[in-house]
Amino acid sequence: MSIHESIAANPDCEKAVERQSVYVYDAPVRIWHWVNAFSILTLAVTGYFIGSPLPSVPGEANANFLMGYIRFIHFAAGQILAVFLLLRVYWALVGNVHARQIFYVPFWSGCFWKQWLHEVRCYTFLAQQPKKYVGHNPLAQFTMFSMFTLPLFFMVITGFALYSEGAGSDRWDYGLFGWIVSVWPNSQDIRTFHHLGMWVILVFVIVHIYVAVHEDIMTGQTIISSMISGARLIKDRED
Repeated sequence: MSIHESIAANPDCEKAVERQSVYVYDAPVRIWHWVNAFSILTLAVTGYFIGSPLPSVPGEANANFLMGYIRFIHFAAGQILAVFLLLRVYWALVGNVHARQIFYVPFWSGCFWKQWLHEVRCYTFLAQQPKKYVGHNPLAQFTMFSMFTLPLFFMVITGFALYSEGAGSDRWDYGLFGWIVSVWPNSQDIRTFHHLGMWVILVFVIVHIYVAVHEDIMTGQTIISSMISGARLIKDRED
């Protein structure tokens, strides 16, 4: 039995085509995904301890540099995240259509919002027969853009602003991000929003994992493994 699936996120209701397996995610996208995942995990753990330091450390204070190491790991992971984010933006320009989906939402498309609402009903178990998409479905595209892509840029900008404030005004990073300190003269406000941004991304990660597992089970698509192999297999399902 043939399987009908929509093209990409189907923002303009393109005509469905028949496919069994489609190569969706290029190697640079997959590499970025996993580097991003490990970087965010490292940043979340070290960032938590920076905001809530350990109550005590063993031995003399002058013999310990524990918080210094934690801060160093945080800064290093943040710089790795920023570099790969810039590379990901470049690949969104030169890669396939699926590489661009997380960087925009087709607000102008009524079909997109109709499909978005259908996906909301499916994920909340208010509707059956979820549709199959080659790339991200409309709800995933919207969520990744609003809860991941935009917050990720925000975290990089505010993170470098905080780093440059301590590093000195004669550095290149202060020249690029020092204006953030002018917008929020109280750097504690920047730290507060930076901290809240971490929780937005962590909430997204939880939802992202749930949705990936949901798609694998409910639609029969290989969502999780596609970020390893790059190919998405659409499976026949018996009702």
